[in-house]
Amino acid sequence: MFTKRKGDEYMNVQEYDLMNCIMDQTYVNQRILSEITGYSLGKVNSSLKKLTELGYIDEKMQCTSKAYEELKEKKPQNAIILAAGFGMRMVPINVEVPKGILEIKGEPLIERLIKQLHKVGIFKIDIVVGFMKEQYEYLIDKYDVTLVYNRDYMTKNNLYSLKKVIDKIGNTYILPCDLWCFQNPFSNKEWYSWYMVSDKETEESNVRINRKKEIVETKRNEMGNQMLGISYVLKEDAAFLKQNLLHLSNEREYIHAFWEEAVMKDGKMILKPRGVSQNLVYEINTLEELRELDEDSNQLNSEIISLISEVLSCETKEIIDIKALKKGMTNRSFEFTCREEHYIMRVPGEGTDKMINRKNEYSVYEALNGTNISDPVCYISPETGYKITKFLDGARVCDPYVEEDVKKCMQKLRQFHEYNLQVEHEFNLFHQIEYYESLRNETKSVYRDYEETKRKIYELKEYIDKSQKKIALTHIDAVPDNFLFTGDEIRLIDWEYAGMQDVHVDIAMFAIYAMYDREHVEKLIDYYFDGACDRTIRIKIYAYIAVCGFLWSNWCEYKSICGVEFGEYSLRQYRYAKDYYKIVKEELDGGEKDV
Repeated sequence: MFTKRKGDEYMNVQEYDLMNCIMDQTYVNQRILSEITGYSLGKVNSSLKKLTELGYIDEKMQCTSKAYEELKEKKPQNAIILAAGFGMRMVPINVEVPKGILEIKGEPLIERLIKQLHKVGIFKIDIVVGFMKEQYEYLIDKYDVTLVYNRDYMTKNNLYSLKKVIDKIGNTYILPCDLWCFQNPFSNKEWYSWYMVSDKETEESNVRINRKKEIVETKRNEMGNQMLGISYVLKEDAAFLKQNLLHLSNEREYIHAFWEEAVMKDGKMILKPRGVSQNLVYEINTLEELRELDEDSNQLNSEIISLISEVLSCETKEIIDIKALKKGMTNRSFEFTCREEHYIMRVPGEGTDKMINRKNEYSVYEALNGTNISDPVCYISPETGYKITKFLDGARVCDPYVEEDVKKCMQKLRQFHEYNLQVEHEFNLFHQIEYYESLRNETKSVYRDYEETKRKIYELKEYIDKSQKKIALTHIDAVPDNFLFTGDEIRLIDWEYAGMQDVHVDIAMFAIYAMYDREHVEKLIDYYFDGACDRTIRIKIYAYIAVCGFLWSNWCEYKSICGVEFGEYSLRQYRYAKDYYKIVKEELDGGEKDV
Protein backbone atom coordinates (compact mmCIF):
# COMPACT_ATOMS: atom_id res chain seq x y z
CA MET A 1 0.00 0.00 0.00
CA PHE A 2 1.52 3.31 -1.10
CA THR A 3 1.35 6.89 0.12
CA LYS A 4 1.83 9.73 -2.30
CA ARG A 5 4.35 12.33 -1.27
CA LYS A 6 5.25 15.71 -2.77
CA GLY A 7 5.62 15.60 -6.52
CA ASP A 8 5.57 12.05 -7.82
CA GLU A 9 7.22 10.45 -4.82
CA TYR A 10 5.56 7.28 -3.52
CA MET A 11 6.57 5.55 -0.33
CA ASN A 12 5.49 2.21 1.01
CA VAL A 13 5.39 0.86 4.56
CA GLN A 14 8.57 -1.18 4.30
CA GLU A 15 10.55 1.89 3.26
CA TYR A 16 9.30 3.85 6.25
CA ASP A 17 10.06 0.89 8.51
CA LEU A 18 13.59 0.78 7.18
CA MET A 19 14.13 4.48 7.90
CA ASN A 20 12.90 3.95 11.46
CA CYS A 21 15.36 1.12 11.85
CA ILE A 22 18.24 3.18 10.44
CA MET A 23 17.46 6.02 12.85
CA ASP A 24 17.43 3.65 15.82
CA GLN A 25 20.76 1.90 15.06
CA THR A 26 24.28 3.22 15.44
CA TYR A 27 25.48 0.92 12.68
CA VAL A 28 23.48 -0.74 9.94
CA ASN A 29 23.97 -2.83 6.86
CA GLN A 30 21.56 -4.67 4.63
CA ARG A 31 21.75 -7.91 6.57
CA ILE A 32 21.11 -6.21 9.92
CA LEU A 33 18.16 -4.33 8.45
CA SER A 34 16.76 -7.59 7.07
CA GLU A 35 17.09 -9.35 10.44
CA ILE A 36 15.48 -6.52 12.44
CA THR A 37 12.59 -5.72 10.07
CA GLY A 38 11.87 -9.25 8.87
CA TYR A 39 11.99 -8.15 5.22
CA SER A 40 13.94 -10.22 2.72
CA LEU A 41 17.38 -9.09 1.71
CA GLY A 42 16.08 -8.42 -1.80
CA LYS A 43 13.31 -6.12 -0.51
CA VAL A 44 15.75 -4.32 1.74
CA ASN A 45 18.12 -3.65 -1.16
CA SER A 46 15.39 -2.40 -3.51
CA SER A 47 13.92 -0.17 -0.79
CA LEU A 48 17.34 1.29 0.09
CA LYS A 49 17.91 2.09 -3.57
CA LYS A 50 14.59 3.93 -3.76
CA LEU A 51 15.21 5.81 -0.50
CA THR A 52 18.57 6.93 -1.85
CA GLU A 53 17.02 8.08 -5.13
CA LEU A 54 14.37 10.07 -3.25
CA GLY A 55 16.96 11.69 -1.03
CA TYR A 56 15.91 10.12 2.28
CA ILE A 57 19.23 8.33 2.95
CA ASP A 58 22.78 9.10 1.87
CA GLU A 59 25.61 6.91 0.55
CA LYS A 60 26.63 6.07 4.14
CA MET A 61 23.16 4.64 4.73
CA GLN A 62 22.18 7.43 7.10
CA CYS A 63 18.91 9.38 7.08
CA THR A 64 19.14 12.82 5.53
CA SER A 65 17.69 16.14 6.70
CA LYS A 66 14.82 15.54 4.29
CA ALA A 67 13.83 12.43 6.25
CA TYR A 68 14.03 14.22 9.58
CA GLU A 69 12.02 17.19 8.29
CA GLU A 70 9.27 14.89 7.06
CA LEU A 71 9.28 13.00 10.36
CA LYS A 72 8.93 16.30 12.21
CA GLU A 73 5.86 17.18 10.11
CA LYS A 74 4.27 13.86 10.98
CA LYS A 75 5.12 13.84 14.68
CA PRO A 76 2.21 12.84 16.96
CA GLN A 77 0.58 15.87 18.58
CA ASN A 78 -2.26 14.51 20.69
CA ALA A 79 -4.49 11.56 21.52
CA ILE A 80 -8.22 10.88 21.72
CA ILE A 81 -9.46 8.12 24.02
CA LEU A 82 -13.01 6.85 23.43
CA ALA A 83 -14.52 5.92 26.79
CA ALA A 84 -18.22 6.80 26.52
CA GLY A 85 -19.72 3.37 25.91
CA PHE A 86 -21.81 1.31 28.25
CA GLY A 87 -19.90 -1.90 27.60
CA MET A 88 -22.87 -4.25 27.35
CA ARG A 89 -20.76 -7.40 27.56
CA MET A 90 -19.05 -6.31 30.80
CA VAL A 91 -22.08 -7.00 32.97
CA PRO A 92 -22.20 -7.20 35.91
CA ILE A 93 -18.91 -5.40 36.49
CA ASN A 94 -20.03 -2.31 34.56
CA VAL A 95 -22.69 -1.76 37.20
CA GLU A 96 -19.90 -0.73 39.55
CA VAL A 97 -17.21 0.72 37.24
CA PRO A 98 -16.96 1.68 33.55
CA LYS A 99 -14.71 -0.36 31.29
CA GLY A 100 -11.84 2.10 31.27
CA ILE A 101 -11.49 1.92 35.05
CA LEU A 102 -11.18 -1.88 35.15
CA GLU A 103 -7.98 -2.80 36.95
CA ILE A 104 -5.36 -5.21 35.69
CA LYS A 105 -2.64 -5.95 38.23
CA GLY A 106 -3.81 -3.00 40.29
CA GLU A 107 -3.73 -0.48 37.42
CA PRO A 108 -6.82 0.90 35.62
CA LEU A 109 -6.78 0.23 31.87
CA ILE A 110 -7.11 3.89 30.94
CA GLU A 111 -4.29 4.96 33.28
CA ARG A 112 -1.90 2.47 31.69
CA LEU A 113 -2.78 3.85 28.23
CA ILE A 114 -2.27 7.44 29.41
CA LYS A 115 1.13 6.56 30.90
CA GLN A 116 2.17 4.86 27.65
CA LEU A 117 1.18 7.99 25.72
CA HIS A 118 3.17 10.16 28.13
CA LYS A 119 6.28 8.01 27.62
CA VAL A 120 6.38 9.06 23.94
CA GLY A 121 5.69 12.71 24.65
CA ILE A 122 1.91 12.83 24.15
CA PHE A 123 0.37 15.00 26.89
CA LYS A 124 -2.58 16.55 25.05
CA ILE A 125 -5.24 13.92 25.67
CA ASP A 126 -9.00 14.25 25.19
CA ILE A 127 -11.18 11.54 26.70
CA VAL A 128 -14.74 11.25 25.40
CA VAL A 129 -16.91 10.04 28.29
CA GLY A 130 -20.56 9.13 28.78
CA PHE A 131 -21.49 6.14 30.91
CA MET A 132 -20.40 6.72 34.54
CA LYS A 133 -18.60 9.85 33.39
CA GLU A 134 -17.98 10.92 36.99
CA GLN A 135 -15.56 8.04 37.55
CA TYR A 136 -13.16 9.54 35.02
CA GLU A 137 -13.13 12.99 36.61
CA TYR A 138 -10.08 12.29 38.80
CA LEU A 139 -7.96 11.93 35.65
CA ILE A 140 -8.19 15.69 35.08
CA ASP A 141 -6.12 16.37 38.19
CA LYS A 142 -3.89 13.32 37.97
CA TYR A 143 -2.93 13.54 34.28
CA ASP A 144 -4.19 16.95 33.10
CA VAL A 145 -6.52 15.37 30.53
CA THR A 146 -9.65 16.96 29.05
CA LEU A 147 -13.01 15.21 29.41
CA VAL A 148 -15.59 15.65 26.65
CA TYR A 149 -19.12 14.47 27.40
CA ASN A 150 -21.13 12.54 24.81
CA ARG A 151 -24.75 12.66 26.02
CA ASP A 152 -25.82 10.29 23.24
CA TYR A 153 -23.68 7.41 24.49
CA MET A 154 -26.69 5.20 25.23
CA THR A 155 -28.32 5.42 21.83
CA LYS A 156 -25.40 5.97 19.44
CA ASN A 157 -22.06 4.27 18.87
CA ASN A 158 -18.55 5.68 19.05
CA LEU A 159 -18.66 7.29 15.60
CA TYR A 160 -20.59 10.02 17.39
CA SER A 161 -18.06 10.10 20.22
CA LEU A 162 -15.27 10.82 17.76
CA LYS A 163 -17.38 13.50 16.12
CA LYS A 164 -17.46 15.31 19.48
CA VAL A 165 -13.72 15.97 19.14
CA ILE A 166 -13.55 16.27 15.36
CA ASP A 167 -11.54 19.50 15.55
CA LYS A 168 -8.78 17.67 17.48
CA ILE A 169 -7.99 15.10 14.75
CA GLY A 170 -4.69 15.57 12.93
CA ASN A 171 -1.41 13.77 13.75
CA THR A 172 -3.53 12.09 16.37
CA TYR A 173 -3.72 8.74 18.14
CA ILE A 174 -7.29 7.44 18.39
CA LEU A 175 -7.85 4.58 20.80
CA PRO A 176 -10.46 2.81 22.94
CA CYS A 177 -10.24 2.72 26.72
CA ASP A 178 -10.53 -1.06 27.18
CA LEU A 179 -7.17 -2.36 25.94
CA TRP A 180 -4.26 -3.77 27.89
CA CYS A 181 -1.05 -3.42 25.86
CA PHE A 182 1.95 -5.36 27.17
CA GLN A 183 4.25 -3.23 25.01
CA ASN A 184 3.83 0.47 24.35
CA PRO A 185 1.91 0.74 21.05
CA PHE A 186 2.75 4.44 20.65
CA SER A 187 5.90 6.13 19.31
CA ASN A 188 7.41 9.55 18.82
CA LYS A 189 8.19 8.52 15.23
CA GLU A 190 5.21 8.03 12.95
CA TRP A 191 5.49 8.11 9.17
CA TYR A 192 2.04 7.13 8.00
CA SER A 193 -1.57 6.69 9.13
CA TRP A 194 -2.28 3.22 10.45
CA TYR A 195 -4.88 1.05 12.19
CA MET A 196 -3.98 -1.77 14.56
CA VAL A 197 -5.26 -5.28 13.92
CA SER A 198 -4.37 -8.54 15.59
CA ASP A 199 -3.20 -11.70 13.86
CA LYS A 200 -6.10 -13.39 15.64
CA GLU A 201 -8.91 -14.32 13.27
CA THR A 202 -12.49 -13.80 14.44
CA GLU A 203 -16.02 -13.91 13.06
CA GLU A 204 -16.80 -10.61 14.79
CA SER A 205 -14.47 -8.64 12.52
CA ASN A 206 -15.54 -7.37 9.12
CA VAL A 207 -12.02 -6.53 7.88
CA ARG A 208 -8.85 -8.44 7.05
CA ILE A 209 -5.34 -7.78 5.80
CA ASN A 210 -4.96 -8.79 2.15
CA ARG A 211 -1.84 -9.77 0.21
CA LYS A 212 -1.22 -6.16 -0.74
CA LYS A 213 -1.00 -5.29 2.96
CA GLU A 214 -4.28 -3.37 2.88
CA ILE A 215 -7.18 -3.51 5.32
CA VAL A 216 -10.17 -4.61 3.27
CA GLU A 217 -13.74 -5.66 4.01
CA THR A 218 -14.28 -9.36 4.50
CA LYS A 219 -16.39 -11.36 2.11
CA ARG A 220 -19.48 -13.28 3.23
CA ASN A 221 -18.66 -16.01 5.81
CA GLU A 222 -14.99 -14.96 5.76
CA MET A 223 -13.03 -14.63 9.00
CA GLY A 224 -11.44 -11.26 9.71
CA ASN A 225 -8.51 -9.93 11.70
CA GLN A 226 -9.43 -8.78 15.20
CA MET A 227 -9.89 -4.99 15.17
CA LEU A 228 -8.15 -3.43 18.17
CA GLY A 229 -9.22 0.16 17.66
CA ILE A 230 -5.83 1.87 18.12
CA SER A 231 -4.89 4.06 15.19
CA TYR A 232 -2.73 6.97 14.12
CA VAL A 233 -4.18 9.55 11.73
CA LEU A 234 -1.99 12.06 9.95
CA LYS A 235 -3.25 15.54 9.11
CA GLU A 236 -3.25 14.63 5.42
CA ASP A 237 -5.74 11.78 6.08
CA ALA A 238 -7.71 13.61 8.76
CA ALA A 239 -9.63 15.64 6.17
CA PHE A 240 -11.18 12.47 4.71
CA LEU A 241 -12.02 11.15 8.17
CA LYS A 242 -13.61 14.43 9.29
CA GLN A 243 -15.68 14.75 6.15
CA ASN A 244 -16.98 11.21 6.57
CA LEU A 245 -17.72 11.68 10.27
CA LEU A 246 -19.92 14.67 9.46
CA HIS A 247 -21.63 12.86 6.61
CA LEU A 248 -22.26 9.52 8.34
CA SER A 249 -23.45 11.10 11.59
CA ASN A 250 -26.34 12.61 9.63
CA GLU A 251 -27.36 9.23 8.23
CA ARG A 252 -29.85 7.25 10.32
CA GLU A 253 -28.37 3.90 9.29
CA TYR A 254 -25.07 4.79 10.99
CA ILE A 255 -26.49 5.45 14.47
CA HIS A 256 -24.89 2.24 15.73
CA ALA A 257 -21.74 2.51 13.60
CA PHE A 258 -18.17 2.41 14.87
CA TRP A 259 -15.88 5.27 13.91
CA GLU A 260 -13.89 2.93 11.67
CA GLU A 261 -16.70 3.23 9.12
CA ALA A 262 -15.50 6.77 8.48
CA VAL A 263 -12.09 5.61 7.19
CA MET A 264 -13.49 3.12 4.69
CA LYS A 265 -13.39 3.92 0.98
CA ASP A 266 -14.36 1.56 -1.82
CA GLY A 267 -14.24 -1.48 0.47
CA LYS A 268 -10.94 -0.78 2.19
CA MET A 269 -9.45 1.47 4.85
CA ILE A 270 -7.47 4.53 3.92
CA LEU A 271 -5.22 3.58 6.87
CA LYS A 272 -2.39 1.08 6.58
CA PRO A 273 -2.44 -2.02 8.79
CA ARG A 274 -0.34 -2.17 11.94
CA GLY A 275 -0.33 -5.88 12.70
CA VAL A 276 0.40 -7.18 16.22
CA SER A 277 0.42 -10.54 17.92
CA GLN A 278 -2.75 -11.47 19.78
CA ASN A 279 -0.58 -12.06 22.85
CA LEU A 280 0.57 -8.43 23.01
CA VAL A 281 -2.75 -6.58 23.09
CA TYR A 282 -5.80 -7.71 25.05
CA GLU A 283 -9.26 -6.31 24.46
CA ILE A 284 -11.32 -6.83 27.60
CA ASN A 285 -15.02 -7.19 26.84
CA THR A 286 -16.25 -9.75 29.35
CA LEU A 287 -15.77 -10.77 32.97
CA GLU A 288 -14.20 -14.02 31.82
CA GLU A 289 -11.62 -12.18 29.68
CA LEU A 290 -10.78 -10.09 32.74
CA ARG A 291 -10.50 -13.22 34.85
CA GLU A 292 -8.19 -14.81 32.26
CA LEU A 293 -5.83 -11.81 32.24
CA ASP A 294 -5.82 -11.15 35.97
CA GLU A 295 -7.60 -13.58 38.26
CA ASP A 296 -6.78 -11.31 41.21
CA SER A 297 -8.31 -8.16 39.71
CA ASN A 298 -10.20 -6.04 42.24
CA GLN A 299 -13.20 -5.93 39.92
CA LEU A 300 -13.66 -9.69 40.23
CA ASN A 301 -14.69 -9.06 43.83
CA SER A 302 -17.98 -7.76 42.48
CA GLU A 303 -20.87 -7.29 44.89
CA ILE A 304 -23.22 -8.84 42.33
CA ILE A 305 -21.01 -11.87 41.66
CA SER A 306 -20.71 -12.40 45.42
CA LEU A 307 -24.49 -12.21 45.77
CA ILE A 308 -25.04 -14.83 43.06
CA SER A 309 -22.48 -17.06 44.77
CA GLU A 310 -24.34 -16.74 48.07
CA VAL A 311 -27.84 -17.28 46.63
CA LEU A 312 -26.85 -20.33 44.58
CA SER A 313 -24.32 -21.65 47.12
CA CYS A 314 -21.54 -21.81 44.56
CA GLU A 315 -17.99 -20.55 44.09
CA THR A 316 -17.56 -17.40 42.03
CA LYS A 317 -15.53 -19.27 39.42
CA GLU A 318 -18.57 -21.49 38.78
CA ILE A 319 -20.47 -18.44 37.49
CA ILE A 320 -19.66 -18.58 33.79
CA ASP A 321 -20.97 -17.77 30.29
CA ILE A 322 -22.14 -14.31 31.32
CA LYS A 323 -24.02 -12.62 28.48
CA ALA A 324 -25.70 -9.24 28.50
CA LEU A 325 -29.28 -9.25 27.40
CA LYS A 326 -30.80 -6.48 25.35
CA LYS A 327 -30.75 -3.35 27.48
CA GLY A 328 -34.20 -2.57 28.76
CA MET A 329 -35.68 0.84 29.41
CA THR A 330 -35.42 0.45 33.17
CA ASN A 331 -32.84 -2.25 33.90
CA ARG A 332 -29.73 -4.05 32.79
CA SER A 333 -30.03 -7.80 32.77
CA PHE A 334 -27.63 -10.59 32.04
CA GLU A 335 -27.77 -14.33 31.54
CA PHE A 336 -25.31 -16.66 33.20
CA THR A 337 -24.68 -20.35 33.83
CA CYS A 338 -23.96 -22.05 37.13
CA ARG A 339 -23.55 -25.80 37.42
CA GLU A 340 -25.22 -26.30 34.04
CA GLU A 341 -28.32 -24.33 35.10
CA HIS A 342 -29.18 -21.09 33.32
CA TYR A 343 -30.28 -17.93 35.13
CA ILE A 344 -31.05 -14.28 34.52
CA MET A 345 -30.06 -11.53 36.89
CA ARG A 346 -31.67 -8.12 36.82
CA VAL A 347 -29.72 -5.06 37.88
CA PRO A 348 -31.60 -1.75 38.23
CA GLY A 349 -30.58 0.97 35.77
CA GLU A 350 -29.72 4.66 36.14
CA GLY A 351 -32.17 6.73 38.15
CA THR A 352 -34.31 3.66 38.88
CA ASP A 353 -34.11 4.15 42.64
CA LYS A 354 -36.17 7.32 42.26
CA MET A 355 -38.78 5.65 40.09
CA ILE A 356 -39.32 2.17 41.53
CA ASN A 357 -40.33 1.26 45.07
CA ARG A 358 -38.56 -2.07 45.53
CA LYS A 359 -40.49 -2.93 48.69
CA ASN A 360 -43.71 -2.58 46.71
CA GLU A 361 -42.33 -4.80 43.97
CA TYR A 362 -41.36 -7.39 46.57
CA SER A 363 -44.93 -7.42 47.91
CA VAL A 364 -46.25 -7.92 44.35
CA TYR A 365 -44.16 -11.07 43.93
CA GLU A 366 -45.45 -12.31 47.27
CA ALA A 367 -49.03 -11.80 46.00
CA LEU A 368 -48.19 -13.64 42.76
CA ASN A 369 -46.69 -16.62 44.55
CA GLY A 370 -48.44 -19.81 43.51
CA THR A 371 -50.26 -18.33 40.51
CA ASN A 372 -47.84 -19.50 37.80
CA ILE A 373 -48.29 -16.08 36.18
CA SER A 374 -44.82 -14.56 36.62
CA ASP A 375 -41.24 -15.63 35.92
CA PRO A 376 -39.74 -18.20 38.38
CA VAL A 377 -37.94 -16.07 41.00
CA CYS A 378 -34.96 -17.47 42.93
CA TYR A 379 -34.12 -14.25 44.74
CA ILE A 380 -35.37 -10.68 44.96
CA SER A 381 -34.17 -7.88 47.22
CA PRO A 382 -36.68 -5.29 48.49
CA GLU A 383 -33.71 -2.96 49.13
CA THR A 384 -31.53 -3.09 46.01
CA GLY A 385 -33.96 -4.47 43.44
CA TYR A 386 -31.52 -7.20 42.43
CA LYS A 387 -33.43 -10.21 41.13
CA ILE A 388 -32.35 -13.69 40.05
CA THR A 389 -34.72 -15.86 38.03
CA LYS A 390 -34.40 -19.20 36.31
CA PHE A 391 -33.86 -18.88 32.57
CA LEU A 392 -36.80 -20.09 30.54
CA ASP A 393 -35.32 -22.14 27.71
CA GLY A 394 -36.72 -21.45 24.28
CA ALA A 395 -38.71 -18.44 25.48
CA ARG A 396 -39.64 -15.68 23.08
CA VAL A 397 -41.45 -12.38 23.51
CA CYS A 398 -44.79 -11.50 22.01
CA ASP A 399 -44.79 -10.11 18.49
CA PRO A 400 -47.40 -7.31 18.69
CA TYR A 401 -48.06 -7.61 14.96
CA VAL A 402 -48.84 -11.33 14.97
CA GLU A 403 -52.57 -11.70 15.61
CA GLU A 404 -52.38 -15.08 17.32
CA ASP A 405 -49.66 -13.83 19.71
CA VAL A 406 -51.73 -10.82 20.73
CA LYS A 407 -54.89 -12.88 21.25
CA LYS A 408 -53.05 -15.26 23.59
CA CYS A 409 -51.48 -12.37 25.49
CA MET A 410 -54.86 -10.73 26.05
CA GLN A 411 -56.28 -14.06 27.27
CA LYS A 412 -53.36 -14.34 29.72
CA LEU A 413 -53.84 -10.75 30.83
CA ARG A 414 -57.54 -11.29 31.44
CA GLN A 415 -56.75 -14.50 33.37
CA PHE A 416 -54.37 -12.53 35.60
CA HIS A 417 -56.95 -9.81 36.19
CA GLU A 418 -59.56 -12.41 37.16
CA TYR A 419 -57.38 -13.55 40.07
CA ASN A 420 -58.32 -10.19 41.60
CA LEU A 421 -55.06 -10.05 43.56
CA GLN A 422 -54.64 -7.38 46.22
CA VAL A 423 -51.65 -5.41 47.51
CA GLU A 424 -51.45 -2.44 49.86
CA HIS A 425 -50.08 0.11 47.37
CA GLU A 426 -51.60 1.68 44.28
CA PHE A 427 -50.21 3.04 41.05
CA ASN A 428 -51.97 6.39 40.68
CA LEU A 429 -51.56 7.63 37.12
CA PHE A 430 -51.92 11.31 37.92
CA HIS A 431 -49.78 11.20 41.04
CA GLN A 432 -47.07 9.50 38.98
CA ILE A 433 -47.28 12.20 36.32
CA GLU A 434 -46.67 14.83 38.99
CA TYR A 435 -43.88 12.78 40.51
CA TYR A 436 -42.02 12.19 37.24
CA GLU A 437 -42.43 15.86 36.44
CA SER A 438 -40.91 16.80 39.82
CA LEU A 439 -37.83 14.68 39.12
CA ARG A 440 -36.86 17.19 36.42
CA ASN A 441 -36.13 19.69 39.23
CA GLU A 442 -38.09 22.51 37.61
CA THR A 443 -36.40 21.93 34.24
CA LYS A 444 -38.90 22.93 31.56
CA SER A 445 -40.32 20.25 29.33
CA VAL A 446 -38.73 19.87 25.92
CA TYR A 447 -42.21 20.17 24.39
CA ARG A 448 -43.27 23.74 23.64
CA ASP A 449 -47.00 23.01 24.20
CA TYR A 450 -46.47 20.87 27.30
CA GLU A 451 -48.61 22.97 29.64
CA GLU A 452 -51.52 23.01 27.18
CA THR A 453 -51.26 19.26 26.68
CA LYS A 454 -51.13 18.72 30.44
CA ARG A 455 -54.28 20.81 30.90
CA LYS A 456 -56.13 18.66 28.37
CA ILE A 457 -54.93 15.42 29.97
CA TYR A 458 -56.21 16.58 33.33
CA GLU A 459 -59.58 17.29 31.72
CA LEU A 460 -59.82 13.52 31.27
CA LYS A 461 -59.36 12.87 34.98
CA GLU A 462 -62.95 13.80 35.82
CA TYR A 463 -64.29 11.40 33.20
CA ILE A 464 -61.99 8.59 34.35
CA ASP A 465 -62.90 9.15 38.01
CA LYS A 466 -66.60 8.69 37.19
CA SER A 467 -66.09 5.67 34.95
CA GLN A 468 -66.79 2.07 35.86
CA LYS A 469 -63.63 0.36 37.08
CA LYS A 470 -62.32 -2.97 38.26
CA ILE A 471 -59.66 -2.23 40.89
CA ALA A 472 -57.14 -5.05 41.47
CA LEU A 473 -53.44 -5.73 41.13
CA THR A 474 -52.53 -4.31 37.71
CA HIS A 475 -49.26 -4.97 35.91
CA ILE A 476 -48.94 -1.36 34.59
CA ASP A 477 -46.04 -2.40 32.31
CA ALA A 478 -47.96 -5.09 30.42
CA VAL A 479 -46.11 -4.47 27.16
CA PRO A 480 -45.42 -7.05 24.42
CA ASP A 481 -41.81 -7.56 25.54
CA ASN A 482 -42.99 -8.65 29.00
CA PHE A 483 -45.07 -11.56 27.71
CA LEU A 484 -42.81 -14.61 27.40
CA PHE A 485 -43.96 -17.56 25.33
CA THR A 486 -42.50 -20.81 26.76
CA GLY A 487 -43.93 -23.79 24.96
CA ASP A 488 -47.64 -23.91 25.78
CA GLU A 489 -47.27 -21.36 28.58
CA ILE A 490 -47.12 -17.59 28.72
CA ARG A 491 -45.33 -15.87 31.59
CA LEU A 492 -45.82 -12.21 32.41
CA ILE A 493 -42.55 -10.72 33.68
CA ASP A 494 -41.16 -7.42 35.09
CA TRP A 495 -43.58 -6.31 37.82
CA GLU A 496 -41.72 -3.22 38.99
CA TYR A 497 -44.54 -0.76 38.39
CA ALA A 498 -47.38 -3.07 39.43
CA GLY A 499 -49.95 -1.87 41.96
CA MET A 500 -53.65 -1.42 42.58
CA GLN A 501 -55.35 0.23 39.64
CA ASP A 502 -58.14 -0.21 37.13
CA VAL A 503 -57.05 -3.38 35.30
CA HIS A 504 -58.04 -1.89 31.94
CA VAL A 505 -54.97 0.35 32.19
CA ASP A 506 -52.94 -2.71 31.16
CA ILE A 507 -54.69 -2.77 27.77
CA ALA A 508 -53.72 0.85 27.15
CA MET A 509 -50.12 0.18 28.18
CA PHE A 510 -49.80 -2.72 25.74
CA ALA A 511 -51.11 -0.53 22.91
CA ILE A 512 -48.85 2.47 23.41
CA TYR A 513 -45.68 0.44 23.88
CA ALA A 514 -46.43 -1.48 20.69
CA MET A 515 -47.00 1.97 19.12
CA TYR A 516 -50.31 0.84 17.67
CA ASP A 517 -52.41 2.91 15.30
CA ARG A 518 -56.14 3.27 15.86
CA GLU A 519 -57.02 0.14 13.92
CA HIS A 520 -54.72 -2.04 16.00
CA VAL A 521 -55.98 -0.46 19.22
CA GLU A 522 -59.54 -1.46 18.34
CA LYS A 523 -58.51 -5.05 17.60
CA LEU A 524 -56.58 -5.23 20.87
CA ILE A 525 -59.61 -4.18 22.88
CA ASP A 526 -61.76 -6.71 21.04
CA TYR A 527 -59.25 -9.50 21.77
CA TYR A 528 -59.35 -8.76 25.49
CA PHE A 529 -63.16 -8.54 25.67
CA ASP A 530 -63.89 -11.23 23.05
CA GLY A 531 -65.53 -8.57 20.91
CA ALA A 532 -67.97 -7.55 23.65
CA CYS A 533 -66.50 -4.34 25.04
CA ASP A 534 -69.02 -1.77 26.27
CA ARG A 535 -68.74 1.58 24.51
CA THR A 536 -68.15 3.49 27.75
CA ILE A 537 -65.32 1.10 28.69
CA ARG A 538 -63.80 1.52 25.23
CA ILE A 539 -63.81 5.31 25.58
CA LYS A 540 -62.30 4.94 29.05
CA ILE A 541 -59.44 2.89 27.53
CA TYR A 542 -58.92 5.67 24.96
CA ALA A 543 -58.62 8.08 27.89
CA TYR A 544 -56.09 5.76 29.54
CA ILE A 545 -54.06 5.73 26.33
CA ALA A 546 -53.90 9.53 26.41
CA VAL A 547 -53.04 9.70 30.12
CA CYS A 548 -50.49 6.86 29.98
CA GLY A 549 -48.85 8.37 26.90
CA PHE A 550 -48.42 11.60 28.85
CA LEU A 551 -47.17 9.66 31.87
CA TRP A 552 -44.44 7.81 29.96
CA SER A 553 -43.52 10.95 28.05
CA ASN A 554 -42.67 12.51 31.42
CA TRP A 555 -40.82 9.34 32.38
CA CYS A 556 -38.77 9.58 29.17
CA GLU A 557 -37.94 13.23 29.86
CA TYR A 558 -36.52 12.34 33.27
CA LYS A 559 -34.56 9.39 31.85
CA SER A 560 -33.15 11.75 29.22
CA ILE A 561 -31.75 13.91 32.01
CA CYS A 562 -30.10 10.72 33.35
CA GLY A 563 -28.45 10.25 29.93
CA VAL A 564 -30.85 7.63 28.56
CA GLU A 565 -32.65 8.45 25.31
CA PHE A 566 -35.55 6.58 23.70
CA GLY A 567 -35.87 8.34 20.37
CA GLU A 568 -39.13 7.62 18.55
CA TYR A 569 -40.72 5.94 21.59
CA SER A 570 -40.58 9.20 23.57
CA LEU A 571 -42.11 11.23 20.74
CA ARG A 572 -44.87 8.71 20.15
CA GLN A 573 -45.92 8.70 23.80
CA TYR A 574 -46.40 12.45 23.76
CA ARG A 575 -48.32 12.06 20.51
CA TYR A 576 -50.66 9.48 22.10
CA ALA A 577 -51.49 12.03 24.79
CA LYS A 578 -52.57 14.60 22.23
CA ASP A 579 -54.22 12.32 19.67
CA TYR A 580 -56.25 10.25 22.10
CA TYR A 581 -57.45 13.31 23.98
CA LYS A 582 -58.99 14.37 20.65
CA ILE A 583 -60.44 10.88 20.11
CA VAL A 584 -62.08 10.91 23.55
CA LYS A 585 -63.49 14.37 22.85
CA GLU A 586 -64.88 13.24 19.49
CA GLU A 587 -66.41 10.10 20.98
CA LEU A 588 -68.04 11.96 23.83
CA ASP A 589 -69.20 14.85 21.66
CA GLY A 590 -70.95 12.28 19.52
CA GLY A 591 -72.65 10.78 22.57
CA GLU A 592 -74.43 12.04 25.60
CA LYS A 593 -71.44 13.19 27.62
CA ASP A 594 -68.74 15.75 27.23
CA VAL A 595 -65.30 16.02 28.73
